[in-house]
Amino acid sequence: MKRLLLPSLLLAFVLPAVAGEDMRQLAQLPAPAQQSLREEMLDNLLALHEITTLVGAGKYAEAGNVAESRLGWSARGVHAAKPPEARPGLHMPPAMHALGMEGHKAASEFAAAAKSGDRDKTLAALPKLFNGCVSCHAAYRTR
Repeated sequence: MKRLLLPSLLLAFVLPAVAGEDMRQLAQLPAPAQQSLREEMLDNLLALHEITTLVGAGKYAEAGNVAESRLGWSARGVHAAKPPEARPGLHMPPAMHALGMEGHKAASEFAAAAKSGDRDKTLAALPKLFNGCVSCHAAYRTR
């Protein structure tokens, strides 16, 4: 897994920074939507950290619960009660929004594998949990 993730991260984040030019597509969101998205992404990062920590400790079912509740299908609509200008999904390019939906799907699939308690299934599903994040962050920026 480390062999796949590290090259992806290098390509997505390090090389554009070294080149001095950010080639990712700018997703122009209103300031309130941008703030909502930023808060959500920071929470997602914390959730991923918690999930990988639990997996490392062999607590697969707990990792699955965190994945579903914080990242999976159950986590969709977190901004639904906000005014339209603060709802990121309404302002995203369609392909960016689709990557987000794929991320929710992957999190739910990981959750199902992890809740089974099967170590091999859990570990096999773990890289896909990160794919949506890496793909979206590699393709889009908000500023």
